[in-house]
Amino acid sequence: MGILQPDDEYYMGEALREARRAADEDEIPVGAVVVAGDSIIARTHNQTERLHDVTAHAEMLALTAAADHLGAKYLTGCTLYVTLEPCVMCAGALGWAQLDRIVYGADDPKRGFQRLGTAMLHPKTEVTSGIRADECATLVKDFFKKKR
Repeated sequence: MGILQPDDEYYMGEALREARRAADEDEIPVGAVVVAGDSIIARTHNQTERLHDVTAHAEMLALTAAADHLGAKYLTGCTLYVTLEPCVMCAGALGWAQLDRIVYGADDPKRGFQRLGTAMLHPKTEVTSGIRADECATLVKDFFKKKR
């Protein structure tokens, strides 16, 4: 796994802010930000309910917003921060985007891509996990407790 970098906690906090926005909108609370250099170039959260689109995961929306911001389809030099381990669908898209790093908070043992390994990611992409994991996991668990 990747190495914790000095700003990882801060940027995960920004992703958590997006996840809370998702929860406020009755979406599964997953948030994401894309960072280039020391600037956030995209910030999103799950919008599957709002958009009636099963692909409207925070990561997918973040990729689209970041690519639009940069005017390029590849996100080399960028880091994605996401509160929950990406699913297989998102990991495939992240692989095509060629991010330098993916940093996620909580593991997703049921649907997370790590069940299948990292082969779907770009070979140069570094993965760091567990950043503010307890906060990220609690958000999701609390959301589903309220749904039951």
